[in-house]
Amino acid sequence: MKYVSFLSFILLVSFSACQVQNNSKTIATNDLSTKIEVIDFYGTHRCVTCEAIEANAKYTVDTYFQKEVKAGKLAFKTVNVDLEENYDIAEQFEASGTALFLNIIKDGKEQHIDLTNFAFEKGRDKAAFSAELKEKIENQLKLL
Repeated sequence: MKYVSFLSFILLVSFSACQVQNNSKTIATNDLSTKIEVIDFYGTHRCVTCEAIEANAKYTVDTYFQKEVKAGKLAFKTVNVDLEENYDIAEQFEASGTALFLNIIKDGKEQHIDLTNFAFEKGRDKAAFSAELKEKIENQLKLL
């Protein structure tokens, strides 16, 4: 019983250490195009779940949204928050480690939708992650 409790504690601490709590917000931008960006923020040193989040997000975009990517309506980006050239965007999204966002750009305004909790919950289950992320992206594409 002590082993199970200790293992649960270690998993909880590991899970919490990688997560970043962020809030959805709308900000003005100079980009007047209408599009959605799937942005995977990460640190230089990543856990297995953090790596799976990137792989599964990329898989989902590449598999289900080729037409939207080609049309410029959807893009997948990765941002290493540890690199100095990425400090501004990391600060804009309040990402200091692994985080997943949909950045909706419409009429010169950005809306950040934080998917970090979802990403950590489903990150290592490719099928569940992909199905749910696909649905979230489709819902936002309908609103553009």
